[in-house]
Amino acid sequence: MKTVTKKEVAKRVAKMMGEKIYVTEEFVNAVFTVLREILAEADPEIRIEIRDFGVFEVKQTKPKPKARNPRTGEIIYVPARRKTHFKPGKILKDILKEPIENKTNKS
Repeated sequence: MKTVTKKEVAKRVAKMMGEKIYVTEEFVNAVFTVLREILAEADPEIRIEIRDFGVFEVKQTKPKPKARNPRTGEIIYVPARRKTHFKPGKILKDILKEPIENKTNKS
């Protein structure tokens, strides 16, 4: 699986905007920092909608009073917590629905 880093995102933004990478790096860092802060401040739920991209949500889970520890089999209590969820927007969803071309690796 290929991993794309924040620096690579900044490079693509710089290329798209015709800017220097050090300029776009600041903007990319700022956007991710603000998104992270908004999601972290969720009390208990929040929704960030970015048109034509998708929706980031923080949702609250229900407490589980009868969960089981898989190692010991002991019944434990799992408190309610918050979790993140991403729902892609229509454009992204349509792109991801396209079939993958079968490429055979020939050595």
